[in-house]
Amino acid sequence: MSHIKYLLLVSRQGKVRLMKWYQPLTEKAKTKIINDLTPLILGRKPKMCNILDYSDHKVIYRRYASLYFIIGITPNVDNELLCLDLVHRYVETMDVYFGNVCELDIIFNFAKAYDILNEMVMCDGSLAESSKKEVLYAVQTMDGMDDNDKLEKVLS
Repeated sequence: MSHIKYLLLVSRQGKVRLMKWYQPLTEKAKTKIINDLTPLILGRKPKMCNILDYSDHKVIYRRYASLYFIIGITPNVDNELLCLDLVHRYVETMDVYFGNVCELDIIFNFAKAYDILNEMVMCDGSLAESSKKEVLYAVQTMDGMDDNDKLEKVLS
């Protein structure tokens, strides 16, 4: 799989719900990417191709319910469909974790959405884990650790 430059979750109203940058960019460059891509992708028709060229890289997006999942990848990609599959697995994993995930789950539990993403994609933008089962196990283990920390604070 190619290296991911960024992953954005944008609502149909154009609000960024989650963003993860895998390559260092200035705040100005990040803002430009968001401001350029949001209206471009939101304005596309459902039957149009989900892969586009933007600046020095490719952009792959997919809409699930009221959210657009947008991934920027290096241009020398072997298979853009792998990125679409990553988005699909991310949505499926969140769906299992949250029980029919919706935009509000991501807004109010953004830390868990990031945890799930961090288990799937390494900090350099390459794929870490594709198994939903393994990702969910790791996140649920972290949940157990959080519960133990809370319990220790109450007992002390």
